[in-house]
Amino acid sequence: MYLSHFQLQEPPFAITPDPRYLYFTAFHRAAFEHLVYGVTSRRGFMELTGEVGCGKTTICRAVLAHLGNQVRSAMILNPCLSGSQLLRAIVTDFGLAVPRDRLGQHAALNAFLLQQASVGGKVVLIIDEAQDLSTRTMEEVRLLSNLETAQHKLIQIVLAGQPELKKRLEAPELRQLRQRITVRTHIPPLGVPDISAYIDHRLRTAAAPADVQFTEGACNQVAAYSGGVPRMINAVCDYAMLAAYTANVRVISSACVVRAIRQLEEGV
Repeated sequence: MYLSHFQLQEPPFAITPDPRYLYFTAFHRAAFEHLVYGVTSRRGFMELTGEVGCGKTTICRAVLAHLGNQVRSAMILNPCLSGSQLLRAIVTDFGLAVPRDRLGQHAALNAFLLQQASVGGKVVLIIDEAQDLSTRTMEEVRLLSNLETAQHKLIQIVLAGQPELKKRLEAPELRQLRQRITVRTHIPPLGVPDISAYIDHRLRTAAAPADVQFTEGACNQVAAYSGGVPRMINAVCDYAMLAAYTANVRVISSACVVRAIRQLEEGV
């Protein structure tokens, strides 16, 4: 609605995990580099944690975009699956023909992994919201790490989830899985200085002219309301820009943010 008013090419505060909009705080950069290292070095299991909306999925997609043709990837976004359902979803996401039985699915996956290894390819599986995996399904995931050659793991597995994932993995029955995780990284909420830079980064990525900006007071209010969570920052900034559009201004003020928060909280 407000794109032409601000001369934008696209909405700057969409909540989709577009890697182009990823703003690298020190923690996001560290998470990105840890995952790239884990995949390229065939480290096996990796753990990525952070609060809801902190950018975990975006980081994962950025890693895949960075590695490009170096990897074949599968991403499981629905963790509420049984072990057999998960295996079937993985085989399907890799684009393989899916045998009916579990043994055949394992064989198909193993053959695919060996073929990729024979040509120097790397394979990565990302499981999002992994804290919701059942204990039995987590054990199924652990068994996938047994697919290996004498030199290296055939599949690299990223478990991405909320901080509860770390607690889940501390359970005695999951100690074998926990012991196999060799890369661990965590993304905290953004600090106040980063929030201002994050907002500006998203505006410029959407091709906003220099005169389209949030005031310092507006950024501080966004920070206070969002708690530094990017998804919440995006939500309030989107409504704040709508408020600025309605007021026919191109600088987003504290008043615009107050109106946006009221819209989010009360729908008015």
